[in-house]
Amino acid sequence: MKFGYARVSTKEQKLDLQMDALKKEGCQEIFEDQISGAKSERPQLAKLLEKLRDGDVLVVWKLDRLGRSLVELVKLVNMLAEKGVGLKSLSDPIDTTSSQGRFVFNIFASLAELERDIIRERTKAGLSAARSRGRIGGRPKGLSKEAENKALAAESLYKERKLSTRQIAKRLSISTSTLYQYLRFRGIKIT
Repeated sequence: MKFGYARVSTKEQKLDLQMDALKKEGCQEIFEDQISGAKSERPQLAKLLEKLRDGDVLVVWKLDRLGRSLVELVKLVNMLAEKGVGLKSLSDPIDTTSSQGRFVFNIFASLAELERDIIRERTKAGLSAARSRGRIGGRPKGLSKEAENKALAAESLYKERKLSTRQIAKRLSISTSTLYQYLRFRGIKIT
């Protein structure tokens, strides 16, 4: 069965062009969202993805109606492939129900993987350059003011020996492992 998906970013935009093309393609059921592609929640797309079964084809007017980025699109197409569902774009040379369409999509997937690798390499190079200039990333060492206050309270309660470590942690609304970290920070020998 052919299912269509149409999306526009705002209420002012019209779905007519997409809807006409999807109907002409023979889609028996069309799902439509009027929401920005930047939003991760697209309720009609989610309903459509639940409905798709092995042998179905998802048809879109253009790939950018379906995914916000190439990486997201690759994930979606892989998920469709696992379900045995094809993808056809009416305005792009993508039709994963044919060998040529799968080939073109795999080129796109390779480009997405290349993009991720380049970003990873740039991030590593940037961190390395920052370290060579003496900048150390990560969280600042030590405790926040609030944590220091809790550490002081933890030390006081621990030294009184009236409560168990579990009771102290509960009273301070922290875990017992955090309690032990606070005590070590304060230089308390844990017995």
